[in-house]
Amino acid sequence: MKNNLLSDKLAYNGDTKTRTHLHLCSYTVDRVEEAAGDDFGEMKSRFQPDGITWLQIHGLEDTDAVQTVCTHFGIDFLVMQDILNTDHASKVEEHDQYNVIIAKQIMGGEAMQVSLVQGADFVLTFQERDNDFFDDVMRAIRNNVLKIRTRQSDYLFSVLLNGLITGYMSVAAAISDGLEELESALLADTGDRDIGVQMQELRRDYMQLKRTVLPLKEQYSRLFRSDSSLLHRVNRPFFNDVNDHLLNVAQNIDICRETLSSLMDLYISNNDLRMNDIMKRLTVVSTIFIPLTFLVGVWGMNFRNMPELEWEHGYILAWGVMIVIGFVTYLFFRTKKWR
Repeated sequence: MKNNLLSDKLAYNGDTKTRTHLHLCSYTVDRVEEAAGDDFGEMKSRFQPDGITWLQIHGLEDTDAVQTVCTHFGIDFLVMQDILNTDHASKVEEHDQYNVIIAKQIMGGEAMQVSLVQGADFVLTFQERDNDFFDDVMRAIRNNVLKIRTRQSDYLFSVLLNGLITGYMSVAAAISDGLEELESALLADTGDRDIGVQMQELRRDYMQLKRTVLPLKEQYSRLFRSDSSLLHRVNRPFFNDVNDHLLNVAQNIDICRETLSSLMDLYISNNDLRMNDIMKRLTVVSTIFIPLTFLVGVWGMNFRNMPELEWEHGYILAWGVMIVIGFVTYLFFRTKKWR
């Protein structure tokens, strides 16, 4: 990994090949202007004066396009590097002219980087792929739900962030439901060999959610408690609400951790019990055949003077003796409940 403080070039380190394109939503109380395309220069002319501009950047492969957008809005070069670094941990940063949140979108079991930048009259969202994650926010702006077009940019910022947190809540709920199903299967001890695989998949989803949420939880408080002029007092309750949702997700993560730990112990215990049961059955079979093997070994010796070899009904008698011994041994283990 290169030292980013020694590089003056931007590089996207993700593996998605989504073509970089822009979606503009610039609005005032009375009007909403929308546009989509590749040329940021053409979009600038469609910004609403004295309005709020929300610009979505889908696909980060074209670093020049990303840099052009960020430079226009006064975004620092180090922040640009963080936006393009898909391995960056979730974080919250305050700057004089804008606030930054870098997190993950978790959709379909896959985590994709998403960055939110909020300024006095703009909000930028950077996503690795083109998806409909924020479409409900776009519809709310078109329909002016809860008079969203009358509010400042920090309200839009909180709504977008709440959309991310709501996604985390859905993931946490899905993990919790999956763990409950696994618990029922383990308590029933169905012997399903896929349980271990399912547990590892849920553990992977849990770790993915944990890596995303916990850094946000630790850093978010300084954002909504800050004295930044970008966050207006009238919108503080919305940021508090987002914080409540974030704490709820963190609490669910702790519960999932405890449940996963308990289920892992139960899974190992079930496997041990199953192995003990198998060894018990093998022991029963071995014990039954030990005396029979002994008799066969004795009677199979080639000594000249062995009276049993001359018996007229010796073969049938030998079978009878072995069957009786095997049956008596089996009854013994059955009375001991070793069957």
